[in-house]
Amino acid sequence: MSPTVSIIIPTFRRPDRAIEAARSALAQACDASFELVLVDNDPAGSALEPLRALSDQRVVVIHEPCAGIANARNAGLRAARGEIIAFLDDDEIAPSDWLTELLRVQREGRADVVFGPVRTKLAAKPRAHEAYFSAFFAREPDHAEGVIDIFYGCGCSLVRRSALPSAEPFSIERNEIGGEDDLLFQAMEAAGARFAWAPNAFVWETPEPSRVTLAYTLRRAFAYGQGPATKAWTGPKRDLSAIAFWMAIGAGQTVVYGAVAFGCFLAKTEGRAFAYRRFVEGLGKVLWFPAIKPRFYGAAKLTKSERAAEAQAVLAA
Repeated sequence: MSPTVSIIIPTFRRPDRAIEAARSALAQACDASFELVLVDNDPAGSALEPLRALSDQRVVVIHEPCAGIANARNAGLRAARGEIIAFLDDDEIAPSDWLTELLRVQREGRADVVFGPVRTKLAAKPRAHEAYFSAFFAREPDHAEGVIDIFYGCGCSLVRRSALPSAEPFSIERNEIGGEDDLLFQAMEAAGARFAWAPNAFVWETPEPSRVTLAYTLRRAFAYGQGPATKAWTGPKRDLSAIAFWMAIGAGQTVVYGAVAFGCFLAKTEGRAFAYRRFVEGLGKVLWFPAIKPRFYGAAKLTKSERAAEAQAVLAA
């Protein structure tokens, strides 16, 4: 008998974190039958052995050797047997009622996609900017439970498979830059998909220490700033007026928060990192062009020799 729900967790060279996320998924106190699809996206398959050691009949471990976040998500969907798909990132920990809450809100709201909150749990107290880092990695908008007119990222979400536009709906053009989930949900929104919010279906985000830095988060903030104009560019109908609008907003944000950020830097104010983020997001709105998008995933994380080996393997396949 096929499971009702497939929980998909992609991972890239973080087996310890993936195992922690997997154990939280397996501990779900849920009446619905579910399976857990773990996708090792490292070309070398570094997580395969540790993941297979979980030894649970509900676990399916697959290897997607072509590095890239869209490749990993599509591979998970190919392997999944459930009619409902839940997505959990490998650095997220789900409380035991997470899946139950997502399913309840989906059922009651007749939703195609349900999103839940993300709360930050730092591994260690940073030397500075703790409030900033806690807020940066979190997702806690002030929505009431039920239907919403906005979408969020794939981590901590649930999707009806039949509502997906295709069997492999994540764009491989986003393999390195991310936003493959935004592009999918944007297309689903245009097709009339129904989104919902489940405030009690939260997960804990546990960012690795190397990401709890101003350098990393401001680079991500620049990419977030690029989002609105990118959405207008890649939508079903390219919206040049929206791009011009967001570039104008970004220019104003850059000037205002640039001055604020500089003043905060000189004064070494406690909350200066928040001003830095606003300034960098403004820059991203102005400099949204695809050619300068930061690359966080896939081949961007491989060495030159690893990229060459991956290319040869693809040609040989």
